[in-house]
Amino acid sequence: MSGVAATVRGRGAVRVPVRRLTVLYDADCSLCAFVRDWLVRQPQLVPLEPVPAASQEARARFPGLDHRSTLEEITVVGDAGQVYRGAHAWIVTLWALREYRRLAHRLSTPSGLRLAKGAVLAAAKWRGVRSGWGGSVYRRGDGWTYDPRDGWNYTPPDCGTGTCTAP
Repeated sequence: MSGVAATVRGRGAVRVPVRRLTVLYDADCSLCAFVRDWLVRQPQLVPLEPVPAASQEARARFPGLDHRSTLEEITVVGDAGQVYRGAHAWIVTLWALREYRRLAHRLSTPSGLRLAKGAVLAAAKWRGVRSGWGGSVYRRGDGWTYDPRDGWNYTPPDCGTGTCTAP
């Protein structure tokens, strides 16, 4: 990402200016809501608009998206139809923030890309503990939970009741 244009490298894509980004987030996820609240308080070089993923508003604005997948991983949509998912979405979101653009450029390298998602989660954990958020637990539907006090944990299906079943 250079200047105010984003492009897909090596695919002959045309450079399209990014003037506004919509961040689709899981409104039922405490970690996602925390990051959303943090994002809107940051000085922005490119306006960020958070919209609950798979909501009526998201479906009306982006009818071509797979809205089920937007609940599983962060998805960011640019004003010209650019779609960023996963680590790329984290990077473009940081790129939109005045104080984090340099970091976004560093994370856009091949080695930085692998660190992008983990870095954002670590920052959210640190900021959450500092702001008193520490009691919330983020639960994914696949058995993984994130607790700011002890990190990621996995509980196989039905093991919470003491009756584990093999897949």
